[in-house]
Amino acid sequence: MQTSPDVPAAPDSRAGVMKAMSPGVVDYLFRQLVAGRPPEDEQWEREGVTLSAQPVGAELARRIAEADLDALTPVELFHYVRAAQRLEAWAGELREAAVRRYCGAPSAPDSAI
Repeated sequence: MQTSPDVPAAPDSRAGVMKAMSPGVVDYLFRQLVAGRPPEDEQWEREGVTLSAQPVGAELARRIAEADLDALTPVELFHYVRAAQRLEAWAGELREAAVRRYCGAPSAPDSAI
């Protein structure tokens, strides 16, 4: 059966949540299910400061930059996005303070020669 160019193709029935998950996340969730553990990575929270609890600054920026998004569980990915939003707001405040200082600082008086 041919379709005309004006008729859009039928959507792929496999599209959806599972299509959005990386193979690493699917593998992790499967291993958690088989082991009878919850889908959240509780060990990640026990090993140190979580991204959601990490104070904004250079360390949070480093952790966000080095994170492997394909390896994050859906819960971790949510916390990653929230941490990136906090970092973005913090950096914006720093930028605005610098612009205010640059634009509002009086120019240095000319020294008498």
